Amino acid sequence: MGKKKPRLRRSFTPEFKAEIVELCRRSDRSVGQIAKDFDLTETAVRLWVSQADLDAIATKLNNRPRKCLGFRTPAESVALTG
Repeated sequence: MGKKKPRLRRSFTPEFKAEIVELCRRSDRSVGQIAKDFDLTETAVRLWVSQADLDAIATKLNNRPRKCLGFRTPAESVALTG
């Protein structure tokens, strides 16, 4: 039996990843099925979905005004010092 050749590492654009994440959220198909349909690994797709969730939480928190910053958001405070 011959050994299977390892798959070359591929890279994907942020736009492509966002499309796959959105498809996972809106589709009635499983993450595994979507990964298979697009010739992706299920692990990679699950990581993209998890990262998108974390990014959404970070954006929400970073756009919330803080009392300690004079009721400005962290982004506004950084912009004032820059």
